[in-house]
Amino acid sequence: MSKEKQTKRTRIEVGEQGHLSDLEVGQKAKVLFLHNDNAALRRRLLDMGITKGVEILVKKMAPFRDPVSIELRGYELCIRRKETENIDVEVIK
Repeated sequence: MSKEKQTKRTRIEVGEQGHLSDLEVGQKAKVLFLHNDNAALRRRLLDMGITKGVEILVKKMAPFRDPVSIELRGYELCIRRKETENIDVEVIK
């Protein structure tokens, strides 16, 4: 029998940096950098308003944390979890 490793998620706190995928519901963050090798996906995220310096609030998450509903620039947006892993953020109040 092989034992599966279970990783315990730790919540990132105010002032800490991480990925948008690390945030929990109710946390607010500022976008630091968008890194993505796929130019079309990067352009689409930029067109939706996910740019450096924008503040994002995590509103809701589906049961398996995919998709994630975020609020930015006065509207709500649902994006895939895989896309949130490519967005570096700093948690703010």
